[in-house]
Amino acid sequence: MTRLLPSIMSPRDLADLSIEQLEQLAAEMRRSLCEVATTRTAHFASNLGVVELCLALHKVFDFSRDRLIWDTGHQIYPHKLITGRFARFATIRTRGGLMGYPNPDESPYDLFMTGHAGSSVSTALGLASGDDLCGRDDRRSVAVIGDGALPSGIVFEALNNAGFLKKRLLVILNDNKMSICPRVGALAEYLDVIRTNPWYRGIKQQAGEIIKGVPMVGESMERMLLNVKDSLKATLHGGMLFQALGVRYFGPVDGHSLPGLIRYLELVKDEEGPVLLHVLTEKGHGFKPAADDPVFFHTPAPFECDDDDCVIAIKKSTARTYTDVASESIAKAMRRDQTVTVITAAMCQGNKLEPVRAEFPTRFFDVGICESHAVAFAAGQAKVGCRPIVDIYSTFLQRSYDQIFQEVCLQNLPVVFMLDRAGLTGPDGPTHHGSYDLGYLRLFPNITVLAPGDEHDMTAMLDWALTQPGPVAIRYPKAVVDHHRGERAPIAAATAEFMRGGSDGLIVACGTLLGASLQAAALLSEEGLDVGVVNARFVKPLDPRLVERIEAAPWVVTVEENALPTGFGSAVLEACADAQAAAPRGAFVLPPVVRLGLPDRFVEHGERGELFAELGLDAAGIAARCRALAGRQAASLATPVAGR
Repeated sequence: MTRLLPSIMSPRDLADLSIEQLEQLAAEMRRSLCEVATTRTAHFASNLGVVELCLALHKVFDFSRDRLIWDTGHQIYPHKLITGRFARFATIRTRGGLMGYPNPDESPYDLFMTGHAGSSVSTALGLASGDDLCGRDDRRSVAVIGDGALPSGIVFEALNNAGFLKKRLLVILNDNKMSICPRVGALAEYLDVIRTNPWYRGIKQQAGEIIKGVPMVGESMERMLLNVKDSLKATLHGGMLFQALGVRYFGPVDGHSLPGLIRYLELVKDEEGPVLLHVLTEKGHGFKPAADDPVFFHTPAPFECDDDDCVIAIKKSTARTYTDVASESIAKAMRRDQTVTVITAAMCQGNKLEPVRAEFPTRFFDVGICESHAVAFAAGQAKVGCRPIVDIYSTFLQRSYDQIFQEVCLQNLPVVFMLDRAGLTGPDGPTHHGSYDLGYLRLFPNITVLAPGDEHDMTAMLDWALTQPGPVAIRYPKAVVDHHRGERAPIAAATAEFMRGGSDGLIVACGTLLGASLQAAALLSEEGLDVGVVNARFVKPLDPRLVERIEAAPWVVTVEENALPTGFGSAVLEACADAQAAAPRGAFVLPPVVRLGLPDRFVEHGERGELFAELGLDAAGIAARCRALAGRQAASLATPVAGR
C-alpha cells in the first residue's frame, strides 16, 4: 500500500482523499507519532487523540484563510504533519528542529505560539472580530479547547463576550475526560452527565431516526432538523450552560469517526453567531498502552514496542530530580504538621504529587487549570490558620500575578510557593521556560524569595519557609539534583553560604547553577586563578555581608538561571548602588560586575546542556567570563592611566 503521509505537502492535498484514504492517513500519522515517542520525550497521548479531529478540520475548512487556534498547543503534532512539516517531523523538540508547540515561524498555519491553556477562545474571538472590522467577514474562526482547560476563568470570560458580540465563532470542545491528569471540578461532572445521561442518548437516537426518515432531506432541511434536535437536548440537559451564555451547543459527536466529524463540521461551519461543538475523543486513541494509561503517556520517557504495539521497554531515568525532592519534602512536612496543605493546578503528575495525594487526600487540592483561583484559595486557607503550599510551574504561576500581589503579599499571609521548572525547561521551549519569576516576585513587599543551590538547600528551605509569618517563594529547575559535600551552613533569614574563598575574583551563584560555578572555579584554580564562590540562597532579601564581599573583590560575576532584566544580578547591583549612596564619598568602590543569565530574548527549545553551553552558563562559559575579567583587571593594573 502506497504511503500517503509523505505526499501531503499542505492541507489542500486532503481535498480529493476519500474517507478510506483519510483513515489510512490517520493510521500513518499515529505511526509517525509513535516513532518520535520512541526516540525522545514528547507529548504523546493527547496528540493520538486528535488525529481524526485535525484531519476533519482541515478537510472542511481552508485555514490558509480561515483561522485555527489549538489550546493547549501541545496537541499540535498531527496539525504539523499535514501542514508541510512531515519531512522535518523527526526533529521535533530537538535543538534547531520543530517546536513541540505552534510556531508562526514554522508555518502560516500556526497563528500564535501557544503553550498555556485557556486563551484560545479569547484569541479566536478577537480574530473573528478583527476580520469583520477589516472587511473579511467571509473568514471563519475556530478554537479547539480541551475539557481540562475549559474551567479556566478566561474561557468563561471569552464565552460570555462571544455570546454578547454574536460573531461567527466555532469552539470545538475536545472532551477526552482528561487534562494531563484526570480532570477535576463541577464542570467535569457536568460534562460526564452529558456523556452518559440515558435520557439525552435516547433523544439523540430518536432525533437521528427522524432525520433519516424524512425523504429527500437537503442540507438546509438537515441543518434545520439538527438544530431542533440539539435545541431540545440543550433544553433538557446537555449544553444548557453554554446556551445560557449565548453560545449554541451541538453534540456530543464521536471524535474518531471521520464521516461523522466531517458532516457535523460542514453543518455548523456557516452558522451565524458563536457555536460550541462537543467532540468526544479518547486520549491515546489507536495505541493501546497510551489509551490504557493516558497519564503516564502524556509525555512518556522514550520507549520500545513490538509490532503489536506492546511496550516492551521504557528508557526511564532513575536519577533524582529537584521535583522528586520537593514532593518528598512536602510529604514530610505534611506528616509533621496537620495544618500543612498542598495546592496544584492540574499538574499533579508533573509535580510528582501522586504519593502526596494518596497519603493526604483531604489536604491535597487540585483546582484544575485555574492558577489565579489556586493562589486566592491558598490565601483563604492561610487566613484561617493553615500552612498552604502552592506547587505550580514557574511559567504558569505568573498567570496568578494579581492574586500573588493582592491576596497574598498585600495581606502578608504565610503561603509557600514552590516554583517547579524555574529556569530552562529544555525541549518545551519558550512557552515553558521559567525565566521571569525572580522579576515578577522580588518586587512585592513582604515576600521572601529563595533559590536552592542543591538538594540540601531544597529540603532545608521548605522546612524554614513553613515557619515564616509571611509569604515565601522557592524556585527550582527541571533537573537532576546536585549535592555539594562538606559542612553546610543552616538556612537562616537573608544568609548566603560562602562556599569557597578566593582573592582574585568572586562568583556569586543564584540557585542550582552553583554546581557549574564551583566547577568553573576549579578550572580557574588549575590555571592559577583563586576565585571565590558564594551560594546566594536568598534573592530577597540579600545577605548584607554579600555586598561587603563584593566591595572587597577585584571583580565579580553573578550567575542565574533567570532573565537578566530585574533578575538576581540586578538585585545585587541595586544593593551595591544603595550601599554606595549611603557610604561617605569615595568610601565604597564598586568593582567590575558582570551578570550572567538568560538574555533579553526568548530562548528556543533544546536540551538544557545545549542551551547552557550556547548561553555561556555552563562551567566553561562561566570560567571564560571570569578569565576575561581577570585579564582585563591585570591589564588595567599594568598599564599606566593617561594623565597620571
